[in-house]
Amino acid sequence: MRFRDRLARFFYGRYGADQLYYALFILYLVLWAILLFVPYSPIRIVLSLLQTLVLVYMIFRVFSRNIYARQKENQAFLKLYEPIRGFFKLTKNKFRDRKTHRYKKCTHCKAVLRLPIRKGEHPVICPRCKQRFIVKIRF
Repeated sequence: MRFRDRLARFFYGRYGADQLYYALFILYLVLWAILLFVPYSPIRIVLSLLQTLVLVYMIFRVFSRNIYARQKENQAFLKLYEPIRGFFKLTKNKFRDRKTHRYKKCTHCKAVLRLPIRKGEHPVICPRCKQRFIVKIRF
């Protein structure tokens, strides 16, 4: 039997990588980069220990056969991560569209609407809740 076949058989039924794994990997790399600049001290020992714990947890998650528990952990992580990601994505889009569009919240459902710049007061219909409201764009 070839090595590739044995490796495939070993990984069959294992959980593998997900979004939490990639976030832990980035955390591991950040800790590694910080350790490059921290001189030997108690702080370096704590950071090294934390880096090792992150690595062990990553390996544990990848090789785990308890897929349900790992999916549950990933869902809990995504519940915390998605609002943060959404905030930064909206901020990036606002900056990208700053010359052509304005972002306003619907007064009823609080959905963020992307509106073209037209100075003055304009009636707007929210695509989510279908409510009509007035938007003032000054500049």
